[in-house]
Amino acid sequence: MTATSIFVNLPTTDLERSKSFYEALGFSINPLFTDENAACVVLSDTIYFMVLTREYLGTFTDKQIIDPKTQAQVSIALSRDSRESVDDVLAKGLAAGGSEPREAQDYGFMYSRDLDDPDGNNLSFLFMEPAAAEKGPEVYMAEQGAAASA
Repeated sequence: MTATSIFVNLPTTDLERSKSFYEALGFSINPLFTDENAACVVLSDTIYFMVLTREYLGTFTDKQIIDPKTQAQVSIALSRDSRESVDDVLAKGLAAGGSEPREAQDYGFMYSRDLDDPDGNNLSFLFMEPAAAEKGPEVYMAEQGAAASA
């Protein structure tokens, strides 16, 4: 069975700015699927952001295109290998014109930080302790509490 590819369509008011922003995060742009209306941002072999001008995105739907600076339709969460990697990608995003809409969230088993791109599209970068992913957060946290009290 072929792996399912995921294409997330995101609106932008400035395509060149968006391309620069996502490249600053360490992602690449696939020039074969990039033109004056859209840029294909490669996150992995199967995950892509299609950053589209608002006008072009409007040709895909009869619904109103929201303003991601003031409305949320989706929040995209992307995992990282460590807390430091989460902090690193946030630093890159902030330096490239993004903003952090709220404080870091530390749940003990998971650490996450939100990053809005310059258009306001929300990305969450997170690190989850491997044991919590395997056992579930409740069991992991209970084990941590038992270890702390021993």
